Amino acid sequence: MVFESISTIFQAILNPIFSPLLRMPFLLSIIIISFLISLIIVIVYKKFTNQSLMKELKEEIKELQKQMKALRDKPEEMMKVNKRAMQTNMKYMMHSLRPTLITFIPIIIIFGWLNVHMAYYPLVEDQQFSILLDFVDEANGDVDFLDVQDIQVLNGNNQTILDNQAKFVLQGSAGEYTLSFKHDEESYTKDIIITASDQDRVYKRPIEVFRKQSLKSITVSNEKILAFEGIPVIENIPWIGGFGWLGSYILFSLVFSLGLRKIFKVY
Repeated sequence: MVFESISTIFQAILNPIFSPLLRMPFLLSIIIISFLISLIIVIVYKKFTNQSLMKELKEEIKELQKQMKALRDKPEEMMKVNKRAMQTNMKYMMHSLRPTLITFIPIIIIFGWLNVHMAYYPLVEDQQFSILLDFVDEANGDVDFLDVQDIQVLNGNNQTILDNQAKFVLQGSAGEYTLSFKHDEESYTKDIIITASDQDRVYKRPIEVFRKQSLKSITVSNEKILAFEGIPVIENIPWIGGFGWLGSYILFSLVFSLGLRKIFKVY
């Protein structure tokens, strides 16, 4: 409950700041966010580190790496140089720790906002969506959907488990709901959000996992947002074509970080 309250507070703070991004094409919004976060990290890193010392340490590491390559045929000497390289690298990492700690919590908060708004498309009112209940192998019988006001079940409130699954097709008005299901005297719930428009990018986590029960999970049919969907060539590249907000953020932030470090001469 405390975590949810804190999350709600941060959502209220970040929504006015980032909500304009939700009206932009998804890929553009991720590019902007990746750039801004990378810029902030680079500026903080430069401000809170001794750049002269960082430059010296980095140059020393490079020099020691060259020496190790030259000493491949002399294992004992190479191990000594490797030890010095590890010590220098540790110094470099320790000096990098302060800016990392400063930016860590704000970035985690922003990531939380992105995960709530940019991982899936929302459920939209008056549009059909499905709820899939996945049971353990030995489960059988029927599953009952308990009526919820303003939610219509299009394929019937009672579904028989087939191949360990039961599926309900629903439709409803905009709002937040708690859906309830009953099987063999056990009850299960799943919270959902239905929005008034597909521009309202908000949803509950689509998958709810249950432990040590006959029901393994409940999955809502929110469609995952693919960053490069509709982009010729790129959308067909293995892995990259399946990137959502996190994968695309990592990709763009690496590019921006390298460029910004050169521009600001950060070591």
